[in-house]
Order: sequence, then C-alpha cells, then structure tokens
Amino acid sequence: MTSSMGFYRALVLATLQLWCLQSYAQDTSDARALAATCFTCHGTDGRSVGGVPPGLAGQDRNYLLQQMQDFKSGKRPATIMHQHAKGYTDRQLELIAGYFAGMKPGAGAPAPRGER
Repeated sequence: MTSSMGFYRALVLATLQLWCLQSYAQDTSDARALAATCFTCHGTDGRSVGGVPPGLAGQDRNYLLQQMQDFKSGKRPATIMHQHAKGYTDRQLELIAGYFAGMKPGAGAPAPRGER
C-alpha cells in the first residue's frame, strides 16, 4: 500500500510540475506578445533609442505596474498611454510589467537606413 501511495504522490507531483511549467511558458509567451505593442515607441524589448520615450527594460516591476495602472485610471495624465493602458486587463498589465522588468536594460539600436 505504501509503495502505491508513493507512486500516486509522485504522479500528482509530476503532473503539477508539468502544469506549472506549461503555465509559465504560456505566461512568458503571452507577456512578450502583449509587450510587443509597446515596442514601436519604447523600443524592442523596452530599450528605447535616445531615451525618449523612456526605456522600460530592467525597470522595477511594481513601478511599471503602478505607472500603467495610473495611466489606466486617469490618475497620471498622458497623450497616448492612458488609451493604451485602458485596453488591458489588470492581469495583462502585470504580465507586461513582469516582461519588461525581466529584460536587460540598455540603449536600443536605431533602425537600419534603407538603400537610396
């Protein structure tokens, strides 16, 4: 009886670990897809070119989340960001903040110039 209990415990634990890994992978993929909407202004992976608008890569997660929540609620005035932030759920804002917090900070590279 004990060995079968151990087997079932191991099976449950393995199933939970697999579920957690799949959930984490899905969150990571979802986070990058959501954050990609920010790349146009804030640079690829949040590394802006020239610092305007500010880079997001490597910023504190809680700080980023609070700023986006303030844009969403209208507490922080903006020209564009309040409209962007209103389009996301609280969970999506958490994913975006976590994504940028996990990026290595640095300056972005300018887009290559086309041939003339």
